[in-house]
Amino acid sequence: MPHPQQPAAPPAPRRTVRWSTVLAVTAFAVAAFVVSGRGPGATLGAAQQARPLPDSATHTCRFVMVPMRDRVRLNTKVCEAKKATGPLPIIVMRTPYGINELQAINGEYRFLAADGYQFVYQDIRGRYGSEGKFLMNAPLHTLAQGRTTDEATDAYDTVDWLVKNVANNNGRVGVLGVSYPGFLATMAGINPHSAVKAVSPQAPMTDTWLGDDFFHQGAFRLSYGFEYSGDLELSKDESVPVPIGSWDVYDWYLNLGPLSNVETKLFKGKVPTWTAFTQHPTYDSYWQARAVQRHLEKVAVPTLIVGGWWDQEDRFGPLATYKALERSDAGGKNFLVMGPWNHGGWWNPSRRMDVVDPGTSEEFLRDIEAPFFAHYLKDKPLGAIPEAKLYDAGARQWRSFDAWPPRTGSSRSLYVHSAGQLSWDLPTGAETAFDQYVSDPAKPVPYRARPIEQTYDARGSRWYFWETEDQRFVDGRPDVLTWKTEPLTDDVTVAGDITAKLIAATTGRDADWIVKLIDVFPDSVPERWSHGGYELMVAHEIMRGRYRKSFSNPEPIQPNVPTEFTVDLHQQSHTFRKGHRIMVQVQSTWFPAYDRNPQTWVKNIFQAKGIDFQAKTHRIWHTPQQASRIELTVVPTR
Repeated sequence: MPHPQQPAAPPAPRRTVRWSTVLAVTAFAVAAFVVSGRGPGATLGAAQQARPLPDSATHTCRFVMVPMRDRVRLNTKVCEAKKATGPLPIIVMRTPYGINELQAINGEYRFLAADGYQFVYQDIRGRYGSEGKFLMNAPLHTLAQGRTTDEATDAYDTVDWLVKNVANNNGRVGVLGVSYPGFLATMAGINPHSAVKAVSPQAPMTDTWLGDDFFHQGAFRLSYGFEYSGDLELSKDESVPVPIGSWDVYDWYLNLGPLSNVETKLFKGKVPTWTAFTQHPTYDSYWQARAVQRHLEKVAVPTLIVGGWWDQEDRFGPLATYKALERSDAGGKNFLVMGPWNHGGWWNPSRRMDVVDPGTSEEFLRDIEAPFFAHYLKDKPLGAIPEAKLYDAGARQWRSFDAWPPRTGSSRSLYVHSAGQLSWDLPTGAETAFDQYVSDPAKPVPYRARPIEQTYDARGSRWYFWETEDQRFVDGRPDVLTWKTEPLTDDVTVAGDITAKLIAATTGRDADWIVKLIDVFPDSVPERWSHGGYELMVAHEIMRGRYRKSFSNPEPIQPNVPTEFTVDLHQQSHTFRKGHRIMVQVQSTWFPAYDRNPQTWVKNIFQAKGIDFQAKTHRIWHTPQQASRIELTVVPTR
């Protein structure tokens, strides 16, 4: 895109520093992993890590206000290497989470720093030290909306200023980031500045309605949506806490009642994103404009996409971004890495989940991320980076693919049967036709073992780890159906798309369907004794039944009529080992990770009243003609 002439750079402003920031930096010297998570709890576990060198040991840092094309100035931290022997590339990370405390060059960037780069961090518009108005997940601008800027133009203008004003740079820029900064890295690759030679969107928020932060296939992510939007929009710098006064938020959200109470009793119009939730409950133009994958028409620059199989916030985003870019990747410059990580776990060893990860973050940072940027920014050999490098937590090994999903493999279905059985065989007519349960919105199934702490509680939260939590905590609940295979006689490796096809009926007019594909460990695991009988979620997702035909035009369900519901469990690369069992669970509440479905017909659930929430009976059918199943691709075990 054309770029207007830049105004002269203003002098750096006087900076005010919160005492909380001073104390945090004094205590830890470096908050090495701030940007790998969200909200005020992003630094949890930092004290457990080896203390990296402070930025000042290797770089000289200064703060400047960088002007955008509309004269809004963005607070920017420029760190120039002290011992550069020649011009160096620039690594840029843009963030809504504040850069005052961010000193991570020799933390998560330690392999890049050792290789030699200039580093730049920037507060995006409207956040912390930057001017302008913050707009959550700002879509690409259109003149009809009266906007002339967006995150793509801000990235362009920032890069243009940097290559003209940062001393000793070689005219090449790389952009990376995790989570919201991952979304910003994606945007930097749309109509990029000519100096941008590589981008790495890592756990990027990509489609916040279909499968990332705020909705999943129509079901609203209650605790996260409430706490995250409040964290970012009640104040410019996350200094105003969300109004939760309980340690166990399960009871707090239940006592809150219908979602309409949030606006009338708590936010009162002060949180624009919450207001958007209430006004746009369907996949309408508001959310579609923010669905980044819709705008990824070409691989403009080499792109390294990174994600975690157990990312509790943005597992959908990396896969959707890769798929969108792959449609136009004739040059083989679109790369995918999916590891055994939660959100940002590859940057933060304290978040390692032992049940799936033997310790892989160092390998990724050293052998994939660093060579990727060194190749495209410094002309070093790329090395053996495959098209797709995916971790198989069942086999506890990396697998390389020349295409993802793989071109080989056989499509198979796992069928649910009566008596809690699961097998590759189609049900017979001799079986009971269905299993049923009563789903009561007044007694929802918790999404993890209680107590359930706030998402980003600085006093401690298990939010980062809940997707690998042992699912035995729901054993015995009458509102959770379970089917499982006999112990496997051979390894079974699945790779690619996983889809649940439920033939279900309800006495209500709406229902949520939660499907979990689970790896059940043997009762005895001598080498990992604490994992005996462990029930590990391998794939899982929720869909709201009203959206069975269209995400944009919901329809009530006809009561008591068996209906097919498709639940996209997205993708995985996982080996179910010999002696393990494969389990499928179905339930209709997952609280308070997701809001409660009234199970009656309410056009907008954000406007539902207490009387609308009613217990209903749900049936899952398993007959030869109405066979509920999990569809997946089985590949040869290597």
